Amino acid sequence: MDRSSAAAPAHHADWTLRDLRFFLAVAEEGSFTEAASRLFVSQAAVSRTVASFEKTVGDQIFRRVPHGSELTETGRRVLPEARRVLAEADRFTRVLGEGHGELRLGYSWAALGKHTTALQRTWQRGTSSGLPDLRLVHHNTPTAGLLEGHCDVAVMRTAVNDPRLDAAVVGLEKRLCAFAADDDLWRRRRVLTMAEIAERTVVIDPRTGTTSALLWADAPVQPRTIETFDVDVWLDAIAAGRGVGTTAEATAHHHGRADVRYLPVKDAPRIPVHLAWLRDRVPADLRELVTVVTGLYG
Repeated sequence: MDRSSAAAPAHHADWTLRDLRFFLAVAEEGSFTEAASRLFVSQAAVSRTVASFEKTVGDQIFRRVPHGSELTETGRRVLPEARRVLAEADRFTRVLGEGHGELRLGYSWAALGKHTTALQRTWQRGTSSGLPDLRLVHHNTPTAGLLEGHCDVAVMRTAVNDPRLDAAVVGLEKRLCAFAADDDLWRRRRVLTMAEIAERTVVIDPRTGTTSALLWADAPVQPRTIETFDVDVWLDAIAAGRGVGTTAEATAHHHGRADVRYLPVKDAPRIPVHLAWLRDRVPADLRELVTVVTGLYG
C-alpha cells in the first residue's frame, strides 16, 4: 500500500467571501428567507450558496427547525472564524476606499430625503478644496452597512445603542403615514392621528424601520402588526391594502409611488436623524459632514 496516498489530506474546494457572507447572514437571521431579504437575493440563491459551502466544509452547518434554521456543532465552530475573515476583508476594503479619497455614506430605507441632492452638490463643490468623493451606499441592515464594513458613516433613524458606535443627531423629520392610494376611508384626508392608525393593521420592519408597537404603548388601542424586512416589500404590502405604515418623511422623497399615499401624522413625535460611525475608526472628514448635514436640516 502506498503510504503517501493513504496519508494525503482530504481535498477542500475553494471557498469565497460570498460563501462566508451568506453563511453569516443565515446564522444571524436564523432564517434563509430573512437572510435573502438582507442580502437582496432570492432564497434559492442563499440555499445554493450554503449548500456549496457545506460541501467545502465537509459537513452540515445548518439544520432546519420549525421557524427557520439553527447552527449545527460544525456551524458554531466555523462561525467565529468566518466573522474574523470577513472583518479583515472589510477592513481591507476600507483601506482601498481611503486610498481613492472616498467617503461612503450608508443608509437602509432612505438617505437624507429632500436634503440628499443638496448634500451631494454641496459636497461636490468641496472636493476641489480637498474633500473626498462622497458615495451613497444602500445596505438593508440596522446600521446601514456600517458594522459590515460597507460604509464609513451611516444614516440611522433608530436609537444608536451599540457600544462600538458613536453618533450625532443632525436633524429631525416628520412622521408620515403611508396607505393605499385608493383607500376609501383616508384618500380624501389631509392629516391623520396616531389613534386612527392604531385602529388599522400596521406594516412594520422590525429590523431597520422606525415603527414598532411601542409607539402606542400608552394608548388605549394597540394596533395589530405584520412584519416585512425590506422597504419595497413594505410598500407592496401597503399598496395591496394589507395594512398601513408610519415612516420618516425621507421615505416619501425616496420612494414615491402612484399606488401609495403619504400623509402627516399630526400628533406623532418627530424622528431624530443620526449620523453614526465606528468609535475606533473616525473618518477624517466626519466633522465637515456633520456640519454640512446639520446645516441642511436647519
